[in-house]
Amino acid sequence: MRILGLDLGEKTIGVAVSDELGWTAQGLTVIRRKSLKDDFAALSEIIKEKEVEKIVLGMPRRTDGTYGPEADKVRSFGEKLSRRLKLEVEYWDERFTTAAAERALLEGDVSRKKRSEVIDQVAASLILQS
Repeated sequence: MRILGLDLGEKTIGVAVSDELGWTAQGLTVIRRKSLKDDFAALSEIIKEKEVEKIVLGMPRRTDGTYGPEADKVRSFGEKLSRRLKLEVEYWDERFTTAAAERALLEGDVSRKKRSEVIDQVAASLILQS
């Protein structure tokens, strides 16, 4: 069963996908957000192409573990996505995934420009691997 991992941001959506057995995750792409309709169309295309059966959506939490207004936006997006694409959406604590992605890219000596292009994709991979 392939699982799609998403790191939802205001401007982009980082996308990662698991292998068929659900053991590994690899970054797939970054979707530049335009509208909810466009976001769902892009995700729907990926889901069909990769034969995804489940979605894991990063849930933002504050460092103390509480939820803020960003979590409400993610939950709303996830509920709409689940209804629209008829797939289960699971939420996963995404605290520190962007920081971990940044560290990994820095350790890999990835240029600043390239890091900004792929950081959400790497964060989605970390969410999915978790």
